[in-house]
Amino acid sequence: MKLRFVMKENYVHLQSIKYWSEDDRPREKLELKGKKALSDAELLAILIRLGSKDESAVSLSKRILASVGGNLNELGKLSSEQLRKFKGVGLVKAITIIAALELGKRRQIETKVELKKITSSRMVFEIMQPIIGELPHEEFWIIYLNNSNKVLKKIRLSKGGITGTLVDIRLVLKTAIEVSAVAIILAHNHPSGTLKASAADKAITKKLSLGAENLDIKVLDHLIITEKEYFSFADENLL
Repeated sequence: MKLRFVMKENYVHLQSIKYWSEDDRPREKLELKGKKALSDAELLAILIRLGSKDESAVSLSKRILASVGGNLNELGKLSSEQLRKFKGVGLVKAITIIAALELGKRRQIETKVELKKITSSRMVFEIMQPIIGELPHEEFWIIYLNNSNKVLKKIRLSKGGITGTLVDIRLVLKTAIEVSAVAIILAHNHPSGTLKASAADKAITKKLSLGAENLDIKVLDHLIITEKEYFSFADENLL
């Protein structure tokens, strides 16, 4: 059998898949065995495509994953600059990794929200944590519910600094009327990781509850969310 050599990114590989090492062919493995047969490193290697003359794409992927303890959530937090510190990762590869992980995150969010009936504060946390739990700044969100407590819409009301954010009560209620919501849930994050309701948190909750009550709209809960935990006003009887 005659083999043809191909030059790519300053290293030589055999074009015949038969002669490639297992590390060099995760794409073929996915095609033959399906996506679930691949490890995280192999899936990442498909995004990276090519390694370097010193290591395969899979080996490079393993090295990147090892730097974050094999945790894909932590990998998703790395910036382009951080990814490019790994030998063999340039701007295009870094952007490809970031984009793929962001798509996965958005898919997770949409799956959790779609036609979701809220029955507990834990469910609200599971919906909102991927959105605001890891942010370095504070954001205030509203979840609008119908009379079956199913999610109609969720919107970011405001984005602020680490110390706080502004809430426009008129906008909250205007949107509630537009989507025919009968209940709302408030949620904001604490980048500091502190799970304690501040005086300002309590004040805005009370103000929104009073305003909503005049329109026969209930404020069911207010969650303070961090990366791994949450505080529920309803669970703590603060509503």
